Amino acid sequence: MDETAVRRALARITHEIIERNRGVENLCLLGIKRRGVPLAEILADNIERFEGVRVPVGSLDITPHRDDMPEEVKKGTESECHVPFDIRDKRVVIVDDVLHTGRTVRAAIEAAFSHARPKEIQLAVLVDRGHRELPIRPDFVGKNVPTSAHERISVQLKEMDGETGVYICEPEGENG
Repeated sequence: MDETAVRRALARITHEIIERNRGVENLCLLGIKRRGVPLAEILADNIERFEGVRVPVGSLDITPHRDDMPEEVKKGTESECHVPFDIRDKRVVIVDDVLHTGRTVRAAIEAAFSHARPKEIQLAVLVDRGHRELPIRPDFVGKNVPTSAHERISVQLKEMDGETGVYICEPEGENG
């Protein structure tokens, strides 16, 4: 996906979020660190442009909630979540760049619940690449990109990388 395709996908996701939630009342966005945070900000900017309302945006650090990290390492990890608003009884849209196994999303849900119990949690992802290990599916998808288990998806965002685009990368260690 080039920058135009990413922008179009995010605009479509924004419209779908607004439509599904019948507006933006009691809606907030939580981006999963790292690239989910700027994507959540872009969605919030779009919502403000389309609806004239700025929805709150926070960030989730899933590190302490990961299931692939030893407990002793997690105990020494300080969570860097930034949720400066109450999510209790809110419709929360968790935002991430790529959905793969579902384990990151599971950790993000746990991180959200560590703050409060929202009314509903929805999931928006720019790319769904498949290969799920958990029964998690996105509510809003920019693009489904079938990949082999060894390929990687690289999302580049202007805010972090100087350019915007989505790329399928060769497996690590292979030289074409």
